Amino acid sequence: MSLPGEEQSYTIEDIYNLPDGTRAELIDGQMYMMAPPNTMHQKLSGEIFTDIKSYIRSNKGACQVFAAPFAVFLDDDTEKYVEPDISIICDKDKIDNQGCHGAPDWVIEIVSPSSKQMDYYIKLASYRMAGVREYWIVDPMKETVIVYDMANDSGPTIYSLTDKIKVNIYEDLYIDFRDIMQAINS
Repeated sequence: MSLPGEEQSYTIEDIYNLPDGTRAELIDGQMYMMAPPNTMHQKLSGEIFTDIKSYIRSNKGACQVFAAPFAVFLDDDTEKYVEPDISIICDKDKIDNQGCHGAPDWVIEIVSPSSKQMDYYIKLASYRMAGVREYWIVDPMKETVIVYDMANDSGPTIYSLTDKIKVNIYEDLYIDFRDIMQAINS
């Protein structure tokens, strides 16, 4: 029990003890509750996931793609537990029945009104420290996609939801957001 004015430190056990259907993430002892995603969020997630899954399958790739909710333990002591909207993991030894243990190669977060601070700041720092190679922030409200190529230590590149964006961890994969937005809006 924490004293007045003292912040409580949570553990992975606290996450697992949440009531069924309640989703939260854990970063450095802080628990962040997650609101249910809206319809636009789910449409974007589904379309992006489908493009990535199709690419991996058609190229007989070794990487695997997972959509939330999917547990990602960013470190060995489980102090960083997140559920990225889309995770691409190329090292099959990181995956077990609990989820992913270690940094995914590529993470995509789709911003919701309640997740701005998490996606733009807290998760960015956590993903960078954990060794995520590429991080995309898709923001339907701003109609932008921010790409962090962390493997090459590049600064962020900002695109619009009408751009065709090169995926840095692959030689020849592009995500065409114009096609995605047309599919969503048709």
